[in-house]
Amino acid sequence: MDPREVDPTLAGYIDEDAPSSPVEVDTAVLLLGASVTAITHPLLYVKLLIQVGHEPLPPTVGTTMFGRRLIYLPGFFNYARHIVKVDGKLGLFRGLSPRIVSSTISTVVRGKVKQMELQSKKDEQQNSLRKVLKETSHEMLFQCLSRVATHPFHVMSVRCMAQFVGREDKYSGVFSCILKMFQEEGLAGFYIGFVPHVLGEVLFLWCCNLLAHFINTYAVDDNFSQASAIRSYTKFVMGITVSVLTYPFSLVADIMAVNNCG
Repeated sequence: MDPREVDPTLAGYIDEDAPSSPVEVDTAVLLLGASVTAITHPLLYVKLLIQVGHEPLPPTVGTTMFGRRLIYLPGFFNYARHIVKVDGKLGLFRGLSPRIVSSTISTVVRGKVKQMELQSKKDEQQNSLRKVLKETSHEMLFQCLSRVATHPFHVMSVRCMAQFVGREDKYSGVFSCILKMFQEEGLAGFYIGFVPHVLGEVLFLWCCNLLAHFINTYAVDDNFSQASAIRSYTKFVMGITVSVLTYPFSLVADIMAVNNCG
């Protein structure tokens, strides 16, 4: 007889068919979120340097597909090579640790929102406007609470990255940033740029959800064979479109976070 059938608690026993526990799933999601944050950090780093107007490299002259000569500013790869040349490869990850903390908190909040959406689908008709308004209101509340918790870490990360411009070393790790900001600016320093950031996120959330709902309800015909597939991508496409409208809020928030902080 297989000893595992006698005592399933024996050391080394693994039930391959047993579902993953909620703790295991949550841990995997958090690790995945942290990994994605780390991989994409150089992109956001370069974007911030462009936002604050840092132009360490001269523009280049090129031509369009129609033969017209234009002057191009350096792209991501040129910026990244310049950062590596100055700070080494690890320099691409300046300000990453506060972003990891912020990402972890945001992932937990998104998990709660997802649970709320699943419960809402059981309670109400899937495409009702009332359901969309209720879900969006709850999601907005969670998003605002999440921003209250994560914005201080966003400010720390932005300031760490912006130091590349003037070659300062005032802000480094999470704890040193907290002490430095609290000593010099008090609690208000942790929430510089908070209002435009929240306004941008709330505007993005409502526009994206409402536009996706109206398109799925009135523009996509149920008789179309690919209707369900189109509806599954509507919110994603609307997110890209609406982000153009809300980007100025993010830009203002980042500029406010680094203004007069040196």
